[in-house]
Amino acid sequence: MIEPLGVIVGVDGDIATVGMYQMSNNADFLWDGDILIGPKVGAYMTILQNDIKIIATVVSEKIMDQQNTVKSKEFDNRYSDNSINRIILLKTQGVIENGSFTLTSKYVPMVGNEVTITTTRDLNSIYSITDNEPTICIGESVREGKKINLPINSLFASHIGIFGNTGSGKSNTLHKLYLELFRSEYHKSILAKSKFFVIDFNGEYTQPNQFGVGTTEKKIFHINTRQPSDKIPVTKKYLFDADILSILFDAKPATQIPFLRNALRTYKAINSSKDFARLECGLLESLFRDFNVIEVRSIEDWIQNSLNMGIKSHFLSSILNSLGSTYYDKLQIFDKSTNELIFDDRQFTHYGQERFDQLKESMASAYDKLSELRKLKAFLEFQKIFVTAWKNTNVDFINPLFKRIESSVNSLEPIINIVYSLNGCFKGLNIISLVDANQDVKRLIPMIVSKMVYDEQKLKVTKENKVASTCHLIIDEAHNILSSYNGKSSDSWQDYRLSVFEEIIKEGRKFGFFLTLCSQRPADISPTIMSQLHNFFIHRLVNENDLRMLQNTVPTLDISTYRLVSSLGKGEAIITGNAIKSPLLLKIYKERSIRPRSDDVILTDLWQL
Repeated sequence: MIEPLGVIVGVDGDIATVGMYQMSNNADFLWDGDILIGPKVGAYMTILQNDIKIIATVVSEKIMDQQNTVKSKEFDNRYSDNSINRIILLKTQGVIENGSFTLTSKYVPMVGNEVTITTTRDLNSIYSITDNEPTICIGESVREGKKINLPINSLFASHIGIFGNTGSGKSNTLHKLYLELFRSEYHKSILAKSKFFVIDFNGEYTQPNQFGVGTTEKKIFHINTRQPSDKIPVTKKYLFDADILSILFDAKPATQIPFLRNALRTYKAINSSKDFARLECGLLESLFRDFNVIEVRSIEDWIQNSLNMGIKSHFLSSILNSLGSTYYDKLQIFDKSTNELIFDDRQFTHYGQERFDQLKESMASAYDKLSELRKLKAFLEFQKIFVTAWKNTNVDFINPLFKRIESSVNSLEPIINIVYSLNGCFKGLNIISLVDANQDVKRLIPMIVSKMVYDEQKLKVTKENKVASTCHLIIDEAHNILSSYNGKSSDSWQDYRLSVFEEIIKEGRKFGFFLTLCSQRPADISPTIMSQLHNFFIHRLVNENDLRMLQNTVPTLDISTYRLVSSLGKGEAIITGNAIKSPLLLKIYKERSIRPRSDDVILTDLWQL
């Protein structure tokens, strides 16, 4: 049995005061061939209570003078030989019972219990995982230098937060975590049964063999808003939803949102280009017949919309000429090339009907050539005429919406590919690089992708009534889209964005959807989202707001471990959460060849001639 170093002389809650038998403050002890960590702050100590070993960590140490306190040169014996005793404070972490470490409050320290150094065997019990449990190793304990295994199931089937200042090693930790997962014996099954989506704002994870995954199982989407780039597959059903479009177009609730909702109901009933042409040409015919009660400019707007679609027709120019020569309530339209009468007395002539049918064919052909977004925009333009021509709606309330529609379509069309199904669109690992995207796209794409893949996963699990596959969303620099305040976003966008991610982090686990967030500013992330994370990898943080956020939202981070956060070295991290029995101080291994593009710049190497 290892030699006792002290005895408990006081207990206050889970803090025990230990009087050391000797003043020795050796950092290490040699015992039974092993080098054991001495009783210093952060180290494990063992409290002996019958056959039970209570494991505690040192939270502070001090000395107590046993002689006198007389401030006299003649009688002062303070801090002399044999006058002081060493005192340490221990915080209970758990117990070792029957050779296994467990978290329990069944046993508490008692005055008179002796304290010893924690042996290697006991440390193995503290750091060990349940027998036969699958694990990965990403680093070693800082103080003992022992390789630490992390449980695959309880870690990756959870929401994970990785936080740390720039240069602290958080990107390396994120990469190492998933690199070791993909290196595990489950590699092929992982990428066959699960999908991983990495939102990469800085282009750190786009290098060959990133995450140890080859091109056959990985797909990288380089989104570039300055030149032609890859396109993100987005389902038509998801994108053409009234709520989504209201957010994308920043529609106002009074008139614009109702307009969009009503228009989309009609649009979804259009099954072909012929349906579209029949509907819109029918609108034109109604405008002709009600010429005396409508806004005349509605016909001009109808023609302009047709021209914008790429339709070329003598019929359209004939209409414009006829409008210019009409001074009465009765509309007459002549073919300007033949001077034949096309429309008269509220109906088409035989000749006019032929020209009108040709217009329908031209419109159907032009509609077919448009992208899905342009088709929607064209329909909305005609729908605006439908609701305003008869003065049912004030056009001035609708017009501002169309400027935002044009802007959104211009932003989205080069970077998204609208599909009917996501089957075959994504691989096991999908990395979406936004380093070359503008701010609007950086705001939109993560939101669109996250909501879409979450809804797909949720629908799949609900339909099968079981979790047969999982989806893992990894967001680097998560504060860019998950802050509770964004001055560039409208209130409706901000509310929708937060509600989506709050639903994902609250409900996603039951549908096999898991979130990993990496950020240098945890204080900027919504407190609701932070509070729902299950496991944390905490690197060095010094900002008071960030530290306060951790203190308020990480329930498994005790005060002694919390105090270490601001003094952690590069690559060192505190790991705590549901997957870990007790907070661990780890040194994360750094990969030499496969790692993120986030290394520090060595200026002197750069400046060498």
